[in-house]
Amino acid sequence: MISFTPSEEQQMILNTIKQFATDEIREIYRECEESGEIPDDIVNTAWELGLIATGIPEDLGGLGGEQSAVTGSLIAEELAWGDLAIAMKILCPALVAFPILEMGTEEQKRKYLPAFCDEKYKAATAALIEPRFNFDPLALSTTAKVDGSDYVLNGEKCYVQLAAEADLLLVYAAENGSNQGFIIEKGASGLEIGEREKNMGIKALPTYELTLKDCRVPKENRLGGEAGCDFNRILNRSRVALSAMAVGVGRAAFEYSRDYAIDRHAFGEPIASRQAIAFMIAEMAMEVDATRLMTWEAAWKLDRKEEATKDSSLVKMYADDMVLKVTDGGVQILGGHGYIREHPVELWLRNGRGFVTFDGMAIV
Repeated sequence: MISFTPSEEQQMILNTIKQFATDEIREIYRECEESGEIPDDIVNTAWELGLIATGIPEDLGGLGGEQSAVTGSLIAEELAWGDLAIAMKILCPALVAFPILEMGTEEQKRKYLPAFCDEKYKAATAALIEPRFNFDPLALSTTAKVDGSDYVLNGEKCYVQLAAEADLLLVYAAENGSNQGFIIEKGASGLEIGEREKNMGIKALPTYELTLKDCRVPKENRLGGEAGCDFNRILNRSRVALSAMAVGVGRAAFEYSRDYAIDRHAFGEPIASRQAIAFMIAEMAMEVDATRLMTWEAAWKLDRKEEATKDSSLVKMYADDMVLKVTDGGVQILGGHGYIREHPVELWLRNGRGFVTFDGMAIV
């Protein structure tokens, strides 16, 4: 039976992340949006919380705790409530660490996971999305073919976070009709990183296009070795993470516009007392809460190793619609003020619009 009560450990983590998001992220997120840069200090402070190292075994340098999708969803929501771009950068190394932790060979775990337990932030990322209008994560155009002792990868990727600074990249490619992951180290021959992309939202987070031209990857760097990886499970975990982040962004917009409507007076009364606005606020609250519950259920099934494709797919679709609807509602409630940069609702709307294209950009 699903429990909606966080464990004592989960509650402690949740309280810590809430405090961090309030005291640290919310203090600088607008400045980061304007400058296009996220200070190393805040990323390193978050890294010290052990959000990734916690789930790594002690003999590999980690803290030996449980790697839980439910706990990860709680963390992702709170960080995204603070700011989506900063949340994505903080959690970006998990895109490599978590798949290796769950599906990597013993050699891959010993070689790569200790680096995610160091004191300083480990820049690592994954490349899934391809720059074509009919992109389907289950039908990748990027290919991987065996050539001697190597795999040869060819294709193009986009929205690759931190690609220019990442020491490790987990690139997904089609191999004989199934998607597999390939661990590529910085500076690999045939790996070309383009200029930083100019995005509508998440402006503080650097993303890049990358090109694979006969990029050679040793066979031992195929995620999971000969057994390969369960790409569908990785995709489901990404859907749940993005849904949790959408809840965080939607909640931020709901809370801000609700408080604004209570404080803003027109014709001698708060605008929140007007039925049209009150109904809109109520519907925003319902949509955020409904998405959160769907996210938790899908995460719960992932933790129990149950089939979660239907649940994660449905919640991702629902979350994509919810976050756009709720953030747009925030802009509407603020009226003319919603369109100016003095208020953050316009930022949340731009970030919310991107969720439908963020496949594979987060994981729990």
